[in-house]
This record gives sequence, C-alpha cells and structure tokens, in this order.
Amino acid sequence: MPKDILIENQDGIILLTLNRPTKMNALSMNLCTEVLEVLESLKNDSTARVLIVTGAGDKAFSAGADLQERKTMTLDQLKQHNRKIFGIAFELENLPIPVIAAINGYALAGGLEISLACDLRIASEQAQMGLPETTLGIIPAGGGTQRLPRLIGKTRTKELIFTGRRINAAEAERIGLVNKVVPQDLLMKEVLELAQVIKGNAPLAVRGAKLAINTGCEADIQTGFILERQIQYSLYASKDWQEGLTAFNEKRKPVYRGE
Repeated sequence: MPKDILIENQDGIILLTLNRPTKMNALSMNLCTEVLEVLESLKNDSTARVLIVTGAGDKAFSAGADLQERKTMTLDQLKQHNRKIFGIAFELENLPIPVIAAINGYALAGGLEISLACDLRIASEQAQMGLPETTLGIIPAGGGTQRLPRLIGKTRTKELIFTGRRINAAEAERIGLVNKVVPQDLLMKEVLELAQVIKGNAPLAVRGAKLAINTGCEADIQTGFILERQIQYSLYASKDWQEGLTAFNEKRKPVYRGE
C-alpha cells in the first residue's frame, strides 16, 4: 500500500493526492517513487478517462523537493531525486489522458513544475506559486525552465526565476499560468465538474487531441498538420465516431466506449 500518496478511482476519473500534509506535501524520494508507479499503471489503462492531481490538506499542493531529506543526500542521490521529479512531470505530460492540477495552496519549485506538466491548472484563491530555486543556489530542473516560458513567455519566466518571487492566484491567472481561480471550498467541486465534462466526450478523440497539441506544438506547423490529419483519419475508423454521428442524428447523448 502507498504511504505518501492516496489514489481513488471515481468511475474513470482518477484522483491522485500527494499525502504528506505535515510536510507541505514535499516531494520525498518515496513519494516520487509511488507517484511514478501510479503513472506507469495508468499508461495502458483503457478505463481511465481523466487524472486529477492535488495535495492533501488546505495549505499546499506541494512545496517542492523535501529539503530536509536532501540535507543527507550524496551527489548521486541528489541527481537521482532530480531525475524522479523530472520523471513525474515528463510522465504527466505524456500520459495519454488529460491531467488536471487542483492547486489547493503552495505550489513551489518541483511542486509547481509538476503542475506545469498537467494539461489544465485550476487554483484556489489562496494558492501561491513560484520557482525559488535560485535563492538556494540551483535552478528549476524539473522542466521549469522549459515549460514555463512556453506557457507564459520568456520575459515573465526570467523575472520569476531570476527573482525567485512567489505570485498569488490572481496574478497566476492574469499571466496565463492557471486556467481558473476559485474559492478554496469550491476547488474540488470545480475540478470534478470539469473532469466530468471531459469524461463525457469520446475518449479516443480526447487522447488524440492531447497528442496532436503536445506533439504538434513542438514541431513545425506543417508537421503538426500532418499529425493532426493522421489522428483524424484513425478516428474516422473508430466506433466512437460512428456513435457520435448516430447520436447527433438521433438527437440523443452519445455513449462512448473508447473503441
């Protein structure tokens, strides 16, 4: 049984909770290992529709790497820890299903980097975000120097990383770091409702759209067009497309099976 995470399956909506609330859900080696094991299991789970990632308690999504644990690490262990945090972000970004970060408090350093790898970010009004690594003599190395500028631009990214300052949820929404800000007590309700909307759409199409966007945006636009067309042609052969078309003509809600 996992010790540092909670995992719950709500009929295809998977809720992954970082569960070290007394440590601000800091990313210990064990927590990272447990998260990676869950993400590996989800890769080929055809019943999974949406993954939600959040933190236990009402103070933090995750404050980043466990610095108390890092005090005793050798250089090789530090490198291994960094690879695990980077690996979580990489696996979240490349997971076939959509991933939503429910940012319920502090999302700092590796915690913010994990949220950056999610497809959507919904934050509570009390959330605070930042990449303070330069104040500790290092840089964000869980993908932060690469994902953040692609999201909010190089200039804003440089300001946040060079200064190490935190921003509140309102500013995060203004600069496009999060999709939406809601009251703390409504956060999970909002996220679950969003997940239900996504779950109601054709799962193969949603997966295809994620692949097209993520892969196409890192290539030239002509390559992106080719990928988009290839995915679309494969979907034309799916049972879900036939169901969607039939349901539209019959004026009813489609029942998708991911086939």
